[in-house]
Amino acid sequence: MTKISRSLLKKIESVYPTLSKGHKKIAEFIAEHYDKAAFLTAAKLGETVGTSESTVVRFATELGFDGYPELQKALQEMIRNKLTAVQRMEVTSIRIGENDVVEKMLQSDIEMIKSTIELVSRKDFKNSVEAINKARKIYILGVRSSASLASFMAFNFNLAYDNVVLVDTNSDSEIFEQTFRINKEDVCIAISFPRYSNQIINALRFISDSGATVISITDSEYSPIAQFSTYLLLAKSDIASFVDSLVAPLSLINALIVAATLGKKTEVSNNFIELERIWDEYQVYDKVEESVNQ
Repeated sequence: MTKISRSLLKKIESVYPTLSKGHKKIAEFIAEHYDKAAFLTAAKLGETVGTSESTVVRFATELGFDGYPELQKALQEMIRNKLTAVQRMEVTSIRIGENDVVEKMLQSDIEMIKSTIELVSRKDFKNSVEAINKARKIYILGVRSSASLASFMAFNFNLAYDNVVLVDTNSDSEIFEQTFRINKEDVCIAISFPRYSNQIINALRFISDSGATVISITDSEYSPIAQFSTYLLLAKSDIASFVDSLVAPLSLINALIVAATLGKKTEVSNNFIELERIWDEYQVYDKVEESVNQ
């Protein structure tokens, strides 16, 4: 259980004896059905437990929150890594209802990107770029759904750098076999979003002990990989059915790729000049313009 979940549940438990009858109903519902409560509006939560919307808002204030949205955010943070795939499907059904799925999902992604703009530390971002460009080797690590993000980053970095290692995460032993030489001259970019994998946590414990610089890309300071970070880059993700939306993390990774390669502009430009020659010689890409004109 995360730090935020322990503190929230402990707070509710500690104030429970002093709560009014209506507030106790809310507290009991949250304790028993936190997965549903986290995505209910104040009005809907009040209706569900038989109280008013204003009672729900006052309950949030009683717990020390500025309002219900802040309590709801804390609840969502608490459950992100606790929901099963089936529960995620149920949550998605509650949130979307009869709404247009396309509009709902795209609007949600827009909000995640906006939140990430405010959330990401510019200082840690700048330090991450500098560390990447000074590194002897750049190790990129992501497991399960985050593996696609790691692969995307490694593909683009490989075009600019000759020292990139995309860690194969097919098994625990392979992770350690590929990273056992990592040291303080290296950088490891670790990517993890709910549901967090124990595989990456164990790997980062070893990598951190080796003295390497760890750049963690994750969704919260309460993420289990945050504790190993030299630099922490936060990007908001959101529950989208049994998977998470990773649009904002991908945008942040794009920004990191652009900033890092701009730091080695001349070297990267020379690489692409040579690559363009090779691509052209071996007809890697279709000559769209020529075929259109013919």
